[in-house]
Amino acid sequence: MKSPLLTLPGAVPAEGVDEGVAAHYGDLFREQRALADGTGFVDLSHRGVVAVTGEDRLAWLHLLLTQHVSDLPAGRATEALILSANGHIEHALYLVDDGGTVWAHVEPGTQEALIAYLESMKFFYKVEVADRTADTAVVHLPAGSIAEVPEGVVVRETPHGRDLFLPRADLEAYAAQAGPPAGILAHEALRVEQHRPRLGFETDHRTIPHELGWIGSAVHLQKGCYRGQETVARVQNLGKPPRRLVFLHLDGSEVHLPVAGTELRLAEDSPDGRKIGFITTSARHHELGPVALALVKRNVAVDAPLVAGDTAAAQEVVVAP
Repeated sequence: MKSPLLTLPGAVPAEGVDEGVAAHYGDLFREQRALADGTGFVDLSHRGVVAVTGEDRLAWLHLLLTQHVSDLPAGRATEALILSANGHIEHALYLVDDGGTVWAHVEPGTQEALIAYLESMKFFYKVEVADRTADTAVVHLPAGSIAEVPEGVVVRETPHGRDLFLPRADLEAYAAQAGPPAGILAHEALRVEQHRPRLGFETDHRTIPHELGWIGSAVHLQKGCYRGQETVARVQNLGKPPRRLVFLHLDGSEVHLPVAGTELRLAEDSPDGRKIGFITTSARHHELGPVALALVKRNVAVDAPLVAGDTAAAQEVVVAP
């Protein structure tokens, strides 16, 4: 779904998964600094929006999600996953209940598969699931923003900022008074700095929540059964995940930024040494320079210098080995 804000001055369209919104508006670092200072907004109107209504909505979702939501207070933001039977991550939902409807935004293009799964699990519960992507746009206001929120707009407030579920018809008018726009690249750079994983970026077909630090924030360990719970409990109580998320400081003298999928090896190994991980997201940060998130094998020493392709990289621990 192509955003009307791509007509704003300087807008350069994003590519790949984030196609449909602006990558930037002409000055990536200025846009990052504005968000870090609590000003401006990010157009996330390409994300899928799913709404669940009905008197059983919270009790029903509680059975399906990794998060404890049966008693979720109105207005409290949370995030949750849906796992496969083997405990692998299939969906990530960013939720808030407004007292009558659970609103969730999800990765672009994943809402149809999510809704199909939810519909298959309705049984006798009094719930209705709707794809609201066509009429609802997600807009992100950074932490510290004092931008006005229109009356009646559902807000999902987190330590990283506020996500607005805005009527899509109001998107252009809201953008005109919400401050300077920031593109998805600025938003992504701050996400990397904050070590926050993203479905389809930090995940692949075999990722389990422990590898990304999603235990606690998206996975509740003291709730009832859900699909994939056995794997979660077994790894939590008896073992360790095979991989772990790390934050990388990349060599700033390199012109090219290692892209997602770039293989990692130990710096002490030869150029054809064994692969010990790979870049999941890389970004140019306005203060830190080139940085990345990556998945590495759990037993890689936390202080081991790494090489991403031809670029030297130093680790910071995100998920402990």
